[in-house]
Amino acid sequence: MTESDGRRWVTREPALVYFHKHYWFNIIAMIRDNGVSYYCNLASPAVLDREALKYIDYDLDVKVFPNGEKKLLDVDEYEEHGAKWHYSSEIDKVLKRNVLTLVDWINHGKGPFSKEYVEIWYKRYLELSRRQ
Repeated sequence: MTESDGRRWVTREPALVYFHKHYWFNIIAMIRDNGVSYYCNLASPAVLDREALKYIDYDLDVKVFPNGEKKLLDVDEYEEHGAKWHYSSEIDKVLKRNVLTLVDWINHGKGPFSKEYVEIWYKRYLELSRRQ
């Protein structure tokens, strides 16, 4: 991952990253020995161009632990940056609505929160990594 300020980071474990062209969040499923953890970014829908996959991260995050516990993170950062960058009330409404959608997905095991989803794509990753 390359941040807008040029900082780079990588996960230490296999991870699946999920982007949606309509929803205002992206999801990282980190496959660990103790289970799958999720880090969910509230962000604009991703756009893919010739240069990169791009989106605006609005700082709000939801962490999901292997036991299913959910935690909303960085609310203070969101408020601080919202004031600094003048997030509109419409953006605020869209993000809050998408937090509710995201929590519904988590609670109902939808999409990347489905055990089958993780198993299918992790198996595919292992197959591709063996080819190289």
